Order: sequence, then C-alpha cells, then structure tokens
Amino acid sequence: MSADTADTAWQQTAPVDRSPAGAQRGTGPATALSHAVLILWSIVVILPLLWTVLSSFKTTTEILGSPFGLPSSLTFSNYSSAWDTAGIGQSYINTIIVVGFSLTIVMVLGAMCAYVLARFEFFGNRAIYYAMLAGLTFPVFLAIVPLFFILRSLNVLNTYQGLIVTYVSFALPFTVFFLFAFFKALPDEIYEAAELDGAGEWRTFFQVMLPMARPGLASVAIFNFLGLWNQFLLPVALNSNEAKYVLSQRMASFASQAGYSVDYGALFAAVVITVLPVLVVYIIFQRQLQGSVAQGTSR
Repeated sequence: MSADTADTAWQQTAPVDRSPAGAQRGTGPATALSHAVLILWSIVVILPLLWTVLSSFKTTTEILGSPFGLPSSLTFSNYSSAWDTAGIGQSYINTIIVVGFSLTIVMVLGAMCAYVLARFEFFGNRAIYYAMLAGLTFPVFLAIVPLFFILRSLNVLNTYQGLIVTYVSFALPFTVFFLFAFFKALPDEIYEAAELDGAGEWRTFFQVMLPMARPGLASVAIFNFLGLWNQFLLPVALNSNEAKYVLSQRMASFASQAGYSVDYGALFAAVVITVLPVLVVYIIFQRQLQGSVAQGTSR
C-alpha cells in the first residue's frame, strides 16, 4: 500500500470531531457562568478568612476602630496571649490527644469491618451492614442523656477515654459505609493470588488489600478528622473538666472568661490557631482526596 493510499484510508476511518469550536476551547456560556460562580464563591470563602488572619494581628482598639483596615504592626502578642492566658495551648493538646487516638482507632476498626462485610459472605452479613447504615441516621441529641449515665457508670466521664470511645462510636458507621464500596470493588484475582502465595488473612488484608484502598482511606480520614476536630455537642455534654477542655469548648467559653472586656485580638488569634490544622491536613491529603473521587467516578 502506497503512502497516499494509507493517508486516504486513515482519513476515512479517523473519527470526525463535530463538537462546536467554543466547546473545544471551553469558552461557551455555561463555562463562563461556571467560572464566574467559582470566582464569586472563592471570594466569599477567602475574604472572611483573610480578614480573620489580619485581625489576629490587631489590638482590640484597632479592631473596633477600623475593622477592615490593615494592622499597624505584625506582632504575635495576640497568639501568645491566646495560647497561654486563654488556655488555648492546653486545649490544643487535649484535642490532639482525643482526635488522634479516636481517628486511629476508628480507621483501623472501620477498615477491618468494611473489608469483612465486603469480601466475605456469612450469616448476618447484611444485617450488620444495615445496622451500620442505621447508625448514620441516629441523631446525636437522642444519645446524650444515655451516654452521660453510661460513661458515669463506667467511671470515664470527664476523661479522655470517655470522649475517645464516644467519638469512635459515632464515626464508625460512616467509616464502614464509605470504605465498603472501595473494598467491594477490589478485584478477586489479587486476593486469590495472595492466597495461592501462602499469605494468611491478616497478611492479605494489611499488605495487599489495604494499600489498594489507600485513596478511600485518605478521604474518609479527612472527613473524620474534620468532624472530630470540630465536634462540640459531645464534649460539652460529656466533659465538664476544664483542664481537659477541647478546642471547641475553650472557644465557646473564651468570651465569658473576660466578662464584659473581650480581647478580640486574642480571640481572632485563637480562631486562626483552631482552623490552621484543618487547612494543613487538607492541603497535605488533597491529592489523595482527588484521586479517590476520580477512582470512584471511573468505576
């Protein structure tokens, strides 16, 4: 076959792109509207955050006199005042302890439970799965009073252990529900290959199947971290020990500590300190989150 004949045959069989020129370049009305909405939404989100950061460097007089002006100087006295005087530092450590242990436990237990429910068939499998789904619909408000008496009877009220167990209990159903689909979609051939190589169930789970569900684990870890870090109702109801206040409790009582004289500069600094870990965690794991979304849409 000559070169001209080959070119003619390729032109006849090649797909013809009949999409509009505007759609190819992404300049259609829908694209322009979506960009405008995204820009507007970015402004709505970024401006309050920027205003909070700038206000954290101002004094109370500057905030009340010129709330939208720039600070006269970039001093970190508000941060040291919020960390030491207002007790944000101790509450920060308490939150890291409670959220860190809770997140670790719920991720391990949730992954194991979701893996068993997704990969093995046994009596009561569906009943356990639907019970987990029912846990997602259970309001937290209805559990406050029973939880209070249960934790008091177990002598773990106003302790780290009580908060950790409660956090894990409420985060576990969502974790199982989220990871169930990831383990269900893993190919059976890999599990069978590991079984033929002599790997036991524990080794297959931790060294083969669990790494393959890494995008899902990263995503559900971010969601759980956000929910546990910002938890307010449970610690308020189950922890009255001020020495073990978490950040949400400390922020709620921040204004009342000073009576009618509120240090707004330190208050804004405390808000920045509280929000900063959430932003850092999301920035670190955003690629894993995007990968899990793409993986979920490709199935």
